[in-house]
Parts: sequence; structure tokens; C-alpha cells
Amino acid sequence: MNHLFIATLVGTLLVMIGLEPTSGDNDPDRNKRVFIEQLIGQMTLEEKAGQLTQLGMQLTATGPMIDTKGLRLPDVADVGSVLGVYGAENTRKVQQQAVQGSRLHIPLLFSFDVIHGFRTVFPVPLAEASAWDPDLSRRTARAAAVEATAAGVHWTYAPMVDITRDPRWGRVVEGAGEDPFLASALAASRVRGFRGEDAPNTEKMLSTAKHFVGYGAAEGGRDYNTSDISERTLEEVYLTPFRAAVQAGVDAIMPGFNEVNGTPMHASQRLLKDKLRKEWGFQGLVVGDFAGIHELIQHGVASTSQAAALRAFNATVDVDMVGVDYVSQLPALIRSGQVPEERLNDAVRRVLLAKQRLGLFEDPYRYSDPARERALLLTSHTRALAREAAQKSIVLLKNDRALLPLSKNLRKLVVVGPLANDAQSTLGPWYGDGHAEDSITVLEGIKRAVSPATEINYLPMGSPENSDIPVMKEIEQVTSDADVIVAVLGETGDMSGEARSRTSLGLPGTQNALLGELTNTGKPVVVILMNGRPLTLPAVDEQAPAILETWFLGSETGHAVADVLFGDINPSGKLPITFPRSVGQIPIYHAHKNTGRPPSITNPYASGYLDEQWTPLYPFGHGLSYTTFTYETPILSKQRLAFNETLNVQVNVRNSGQRGGDETVQLYLRQNVASVTRPVRTLRGFSKAPGETKTVGFTLDQDDFASLDTDYLPVVESGTFTVYVGGSSATDNQASFEVTSGTHLNEQRSAIPRWLRETSLR
Repeated sequence: MNHLFIATLVGTLLVMIGLEPTSGDNDPDRNKRVFIEQLIGQMTLEEKAGQLTQLGMQLTATGPMIDTKGLRLPDVADVGSVLGVYGAENTRKVQQQAVQGSRLHIPLLFSFDVIHGFRTVFPVPLAEASAWDPDLSRRTARAAAVEATAAGVHWTYAPMVDITRDPRWGRVVEGAGEDPFLASALAASRVRGFRGEDAPNTEKMLSTAKHFVGYGAAEGGRDYNTSDISERTLEEVYLTPFRAAVQAGVDAIMPGFNEVNGTPMHASQRLLKDKLRKEWGFQGLVVGDFAGIHELIQHGVASTSQAAALRAFNATVDVDMVGVDYVSQLPALIRSGQVPEERLNDAVRRVLLAKQRLGLFEDPYRYSDPARERALLLTSHTRALAREAAQKSIVLLKNDRALLPLSKNLRKLVVVGPLANDAQSTLGPWYGDGHAEDSITVLEGIKRAVSPATEINYLPMGSPENSDIPVMKEIEQVTSDADVIVAVLGETGDMSGEARSRTSLGLPGTQNALLGELTNTGKPVVVILMNGRPLTLPAVDEQAPAILETWFLGSETGHAVADVLFGDINPSGKLPITFPRSVGQIPIYHAHKNTGRPPSITNPYASGYLDEQWTPLYPFGHGLSYTTFTYETPILSKQRLAFNETLNVQVNVRNSGQRGGDETVQLYLRQNVASVTRPVRTLRGFSKAPGETKTVGFTLDQDDFASLDTDYLPVVESGTFTVYVGGSSATDNQASFEVTSGTHLNEQRSAIPRWLRETSLR
């Protein structure tokens, strides 16, 4: 369909709804608003309900086909959006069906889960959070948006900003870990990356913060399970990154499958209508999760499809994803007077405004350009960015006797484990349109990196879930004259993600036994971990002298792992989530509260365990380097200050090793005495310290000093604070100051860190 036909079609639509150009009117936004209002005025109740319905579709070899799943679904011309269709030609065909087949020729929105890349796959979000680099997250989100929009996609269901303190939950892989401060910084950056420039262009993508709220607190770490969260934890922890996403301009919010305080999120007027819309002023879309509205029946808060639709709509859920409750029930609810039509118009208006922001009324096919798609997918630029992101996401957990980096001129290297040559698993879950054949495996990356004279032997040893029982004789034969063994261990890509909860977080199958046999050879063993969640690794930590946490790094996995393994890149990643020693410690996280009997080595009547240490194996923020960094005591600009004054904190960080490297300097704050209990420390700043010696500065203000009082109102209370600055949450490098006065604060204070608000994120 050419642009002349499109212009004619749009012109016909303008005439049909009675909108003519306003002579002498220089306000184009006014014409756009009038256009939307008059369009709504021409719509029937059924057409309005259709705009609030999202059709689930899937691609087949012959093109997109409706996946009915036994339901009677509406035609594509009768809905407002579709899920699962991508590709410039595919989206153009479906868009043509909708535009030409509907009475008012309203274009569709095409949605797709673009979580960590589209065709070029970047590290999974938990891995990328290990970089502690908001600008990197902005750039990878921007690159993903450029690729996905070139393939006709308008709307992504990312970023996931759920705080997670239970790694049994498989979807921990999709988020930024356990800390709301770090998660807020990355949420804001990813939203800005998906959006790009404010002006409509064909690289602008609608973003969605999910899953509102508390989905990551599922009991037992079991996906789709209920959540039981205190009001204080909800406000201080789980809501914070959502507020940051809203303040950064996120286009949509998706409620979770969980309940909070007895109400499923798809029916929560208190949190969706009152908190999100009224208190926070969110004016964008609320899109239900997959069949989440209909599942209100299974939750036991609605007995019929109509009751479910009514509860969700009263909670201001705008879009029914792959359900028929809205399209089948809303017209009757309007006609019976149970729902005012103006409220239906409000929801439809939000959907139409989203389409208008993308320029779809001017050109419904502007995102469906096959030439642009061919030019922008999997380019050298996006692969270079994927390699950079993967390099920065690797965390060096352990490096005894400076075993790493390895020399590229080894005589013989043995690589062990099926994951070493598993291209599919490098992509992790939710890999968009990524292709395994485009990904570089760890084995391939090692082969490309070493000297041609280096002999590489590979032992697959079965599958990660059910590895072959190690045969010591076979291992001895292969490794007898090896210089080093590299064991690639962990999870396959489909062991993390949605519906991938685990009760055991050790290495799957017989991988621990395999590692034992490898260490029994007496050869140095380097463990490379591939996984989408924290694992319980005490046996690995005890046996292996060097451990690299590489997560699922995407298309450039092998190159990035080799870059770090052989020292071309000095690892700089830091853990965004605590690694427990055992599942029995969960939940375990750095910002915990003290008790009246805090953990003690000497006092048995304290908070602890009989059979395990209470401390983590690797704490939040942990990550080593091939060099060392020495911290001096923090220098404070003031020892005493009023609540409305700022405090400057400086610390000198010296590279005391033999190599160049980057260090992520972390600042934590503790309020020593308050009217309510406070965490032992909370993250309030982080910054990179490259080079030899660096003075790193932080600025703290009333937002950092504030807590919630007994009425959950933000307040700064006078008293003493301790500031900690170091390379992880376990640092004891500290200084103290006093805030001499207090006050209640504006409830709408920013959730985006101060330094990020002041940074230009183009």
C-alpha cells in the first residue's frame, strides 16, 4: 500500500468523523486532540470495547494465524492491539486487515516482549544490572527499540522492575535484583532508552513497567503465587522502581498475577486507581497481563466473566490482554448503567493517544518497512554494543592466587561441560527474535582468542540437567598434560524465566560431582557460570580457585567471556543480588533490619542457624577485579547539617594493583536511631572509579535522609547517620554525621536518584 493511498484513507477518516482542518489555527496539538475526541464520538460501544482488547497471535510458516486456545476471539479488524506479531511484512499485512477491514480504519498497536534485545540479544536484565551502569542500560534498550520497531513492533512489555529477594523465583532473571535504588536507576534509564526522542519517529517504542506490584515476592518463590507484603515494605521497597519508571515517562503499567492485601492486582482500585493514577498522576495505559482479567474468577473475587471485567475496569485496567472479557462484557455493563460511558471513553482515549504519539494515524504502516528492517537488524554496531554490555556484566566472584587472567599462549586447555557449546542457552529466556546460530558460544570464543599453537580439548559430559556420571579415567586421560581446565557449569537458558521456579539452587544434575573429579586431577580449574539466578555454590567456592559469573550474556557471549578470561578486559561487574549459601537462608538481602538479638558469633541466643552461617556466600555489590582498590576514609563536607542542606561525601580510591581497571564505588547509608526500625544500610549512590587514583564524590540530600513515619508519610528525623563507602555492601569503611532538624516532605519526591536526574540521557 503506497503513501498516496494512506493519505487518502486518513483524509476519508477525517471526513467521516467530521474533522476538518482549522483555518488559521497554529496549534497542531489542538487538532490532534480534536481528532481523537471526534473519533471517540463516532465509535459504537462495541468498537470502543474492541480498542481495549488485545488479540493473541502467533507466527507460522505461512504468516500470522490466530491462536484461539479454544476461545471465540474477535476478528483482527475489531481489536485495538495484537500480541506476538512481528516482522515488517507480517505487521503490514495484519495492519492492512485492520485498517481496511474496520469501519473507522483505526490502526493496530503491535506488542511483543522485547526484554533484552530483539534480533541482537543483549545480556539478560539481571546480568546487565551487574554492570551498575544506567547509561549502558539506556543504550541497549535504545538499540533493542531500533531493531524491534524496524520489525514493525510498537510496544514492548519491558522493563520488568520487580524487586526480587527470592532466587527460587525464575523471573528474577528479568529484573535488576534486590535493591530498589539500583532498580530505580536502571528502570528510568531503560524507559528513556525505549522511548528515544520525544518527537514521533519510527524508532520510538512504547514501554511497560511490570509487574505492578509485589510479583517478585511470590510465596515460596513459586511463579504466579500470592504475595504477603507489609505496607511499609510495599512502600519502601516494591513500589519505588515503579515510581521511578512513571517519573521517567513510562507509557504503560502491567499489573502482576499476584494479590496484595487480599486483592488480586488486576482488581486493585487501591493500588492502580488510587496510588498509581491519582497519587502518582500516571496518565498512560494499564495493560492486563496474559488473561489476567479472566483469572480473577480463579482468584475467587469474581464469579463470572462480567464480574471480572467490572472489577478490572473499576481498577482502571485499560487493555484486556488475550482475553474476551472486555469485548464481550463492557457494552452490556455500559448499557445497564454499571459503568459510565465517560469512563469507557477515558480508557479508549488512552489507547488512541498512544497510537497518535507513534504517528500511526498519519501512516499506519510507518513501522512496517522491509528495507529498514533489513538494514537495522543485527548490525556491526549492535553486536559491538552487545559485546561491551556482556563484558561489563561479568562478575569475578573468586580468583585465588591470581589464577586469572589466563595466558593466550597455553600449551593445552581443556574445556568441559555441555553449556560451553550451547548456543541456545547463551540467549537466556525471552530472547525476542534472537537466533542461536548468530550467537558465539563460550567454546567458540575461547578458540578464537587463544594462540593457534594452543591445543583445545572439549569434553561435553552430557547435559546440565542430567550430566553423565564422571569417569575419572577418561578425565585423567584428557587432562593429564593440560595447563588449565575451564569448566562451564550452571543452568540451561530454559531453566530460568517465567514458570521456571526451583526448590534447589545448586548446580543441576551431577555437575558438582563432575567438578569434584576435575579438581581431583590437581590441575587448576576455572569455573565459568551460566545461569539466570543466584545459585547456592559453597562446594564450588570451596573447590574452584577461580569463578566467573557470566549469567546469560546474549549474542556475544563467547567473545565477552574470552575477553575477560584472557585479560583483554578487566572484569568490573558487581552482584545486584545476594548469593546465599543455601536455600534455607532465603530471603537474604543486604538491606535487612536488625532485631533485638542481631546475629552473633558468640551468643547462641541470637538470630542465626544451628547448621549454617547467617552471612551470604557472596554479598550484594560483590565483585573482584584483576587489580586491587584501596579506599581511604570518607570525607564529609559537614559533620552537622539541617534537614534541607546537602552533604557532600568524598572518598579517595586508589588502584593498588598492577593492572588498569574500573571499580564501582558504592555508598550506603544507615540512620542509627529513628521512630521506626530502619535497614542496617541502604544503597544511596554508586559511581565508577577508573584509572589509578580517583576522588569519587556523592551528594546526599533530604530524599536520602528520609524515611516513612508511622503513618507512612515521608519524614526527615533529626539524629545521627552512618555512611559507608566501599566496593560492596559488606564494606566497613565509614564516617558519621548528624542531621540537626527534621520535617515532613512532599509525598511526590523523586524516586530517580539525584545524580541520574541531573545527567543528560540523550
